[in-house]
Amino acid sequence: MSFPGSYAKKDVSFLLRRLPMPDFVEVAEKEKLIQSGRRHYSEMLSPESAPSNRYMTLFDAACRANNGRMARDCLRLAGLIAAKGMAAPVVVSLARAGTPVGVVVARLLRQVFGREAAHYSVSIVRDRGIDTAALRHILAAGHAPESIVFVDGWTGKGVIARELAISVGAFNAARGTRIDPGLHVLSDLAGAAACAASCEDYLIPSSILNATVSGLVSRTVMDAAMGPDDFHGCVFYEQLAPHDRSRAFADALTRLALEHAPAEAGAADAHGARERSRAFIAQARAKYDVADVNLIKPGIGEATRVLLRRVPRLLVLRDPASPEVAHLMALAEEKNVPVEIDPALPYHAVSLIRSASDA
Repeated sequence: MSFPGSYAKKDVSFLLRRLPMPDFVEVAEKEKLIQSGRRHYSEMLSPESAPSNRYMTLFDAACRANNGRMARDCLRLAGLIAAKGMAAPVVVSLARAGTPVGVVVARLLRQVFGREAAHYSVSIVRDRGIDTAALRHILAAGHAPESIVFVDGWTGKGVIARELAISVGAFNAARGTRIDPGLHVLSDLAGAAACAASCEDYLIPSSILNATVSGLVSRTVMDAAMGPDDFHGCVFYEQLAPHDRSRAFADALTRLALEHAPAEAGAADAHGARERSRAFIAQARAKYDVADVNLIKPGIGEATRVLLRRVPRLLVLRDPASPEVAHLMALAEEKNVPVEIDPALPYHAVSLIRSASDA
């Protein structure tokens, strides 16, 4: 059964199973289980709590500084999608970083470009693919396969873009459909997306928060009880409702975007981003002696996720005085994460995850 999370029903349908509160796994233990191969990350959740007042002050500062830019990029992305010529595009955001973007982009497709856009948010899991039950549900609702457009917030190394291509390709082959597996994002650091509003690393304000800016929905879960026709699962954090910014954030972005309409639908420099990403990853693996590329997380969004949800080894910043990384400095201080300054860094921030063998 779909549900809207804390958004209005017209804004999104989460194609996720609402699960009871699970036995949460603390971050350090989860990291050991993931890196040892004993558990997949999609099988576990770590607890989420309300952000501190200090952290929300940083979120508000990020919104003041960058909501305008994010709104313009949402408008540009909506314009690029509208340019495909579909009368009724189906925005399928990837829960949960893609959900706020999907809400705003679908609104803009309707209000600015006159498209009858629907919006679903679905789960995708690295190494396990897209939620095929959710895709089947979308098609059963009468949407044309060719109308589906996948949306996320950003790419770091392009892992999810590649996962999407592989799993949607397999779905198409099995069912004879022609769903476009291309990923549409605001910021494509890896040059891996099919369509991007930008290839620059900037602070997307929603990347700072978790459930409280994404409809009060947890990271998605593939639990042992999941059957072949079940959606991936999630926890709905009703107890965090007093701290929820999901609707207010989407409303603010929509207002700002409408002030800039119509959008200019210019393509981002994916080739340049791809070459920059490849060169940096190779250099970082050698410099920091990293065997597993999954332990390197480039860009503000990915670096933030590491400090919020993983066990960080190191935070690397281009300029620690930049307002773009103020929240990362605060998190590093709270969690006693060492910080290295590299003025030549091609991104504002990079986080390294601690290898379990070093723990």
